[in-house]
Amino acid sequence: MKRYFATLLILIFSTQINAQNRGVKIGYIDMEYILQNVNDYSEAKNQLEQKAQKWKQDIEAKKVEIAKLKDELKTEKALLTKELIDERDEEIAFQEQELLDFQQKRFGPNGDLITQKAVLVKPIQDQVFTAVQDIAEQQKYDFIFDKSSDLTMLFAAKRYDISDRVLRVLNRAEKREQLSKKQLKDLEAKEAKEDMEDGNPAIAERRKKLDERKAAREKLIDDRKAAAEAKKIEQQEKRDAAAADRDAKKVGTVNADEKSSDGTTTGKESTDTTVKEDKAAERAKVLADRKKELEDRKKKILEDREAAKKAREDKNTEPKTD
Repeated sequence: MKRYFATLLILIFSTQINAQNRGVKIGYIDMEYILQNVNDYSEAKNQLEQKAQKWKQDIEAKKVEIAKLKDELKTEKALLTKELIDERDEEIAFQEQELLDFQQKRFGPNGDLITQKAVLVKPIQDQVFTAVQDIAEQQKYDFIFDKSSDLTMLFAAKRYDISDRVLRVLNRAEKREQLSKKQLKDLEAKEAKEDMEDGNPAIAERRKKLDERKAAREKLIDDRKAAAEAKKIEQQEKRDAAAADRDAKKVGTVNADEKSSDGTTTGKESTDTTVKEDKAAERAKVLADRKKELEDRKKKILEDREAAKKAREDKNTEPKTD
């Protein structure tokens, strides 16, 4: 803890000395956030947690076994000799000590869980340290702290958080191995642009406003397209409904001069009527299928629009890791 107080004193002293020349540039990282977003660490951590869960299950099983031995001794104690009772007590004490040793071995201060976590974190910490050194030299930082360390931060403005920048540095090496020369060149240009924006908050803010305006324009275009398509579908539905009504009226109308004298229709007239009914039914089925197809298209347009909107929102909120 004395080391951290010394660091703070050095920081204050340096700030006073350099205040007349230039402002002190300070940044910080959140190591826990970085570790959570490194894929290799997340996978290894999950495997370690599965091991720890298995150890806990073994401990619980051992406790149940000891409890069973105690219950048996309590039940049979009246029937046992003093020697047998002492022997049972020794067995229970041995089992309890064995359980305690196992708990310490797995979850103690120097147990497997702590040591394996340290082994798991060490390579990532080394990479983070190297990335922080590079960023500090490139962007002229005077101090960079770890938010998740013992040094308590009473306040930290988000604009000084360089955790995402460190993540980008960690992920670049892995991505480069999978890229062609042209893709690598494009990536380097993109990285240079990002680094320039990181070093100049005004550029980053201007880029953010441009992205917001672009997203608003795209949303307006999508809304207009969806409205036009919906109107087109509605008009087609009205036309189909009117055509169905006309066909229904044709089927239900039989000319009086086509009826026989006894009020019944002839075989030919009956056949014609049946043909008309079949055609009307077929027409109604086609119209129903068409209506369903239009409704499905309308639903698909609305779903695509919502999906695109969500994708844009996620893109604007997610941390930059490339």
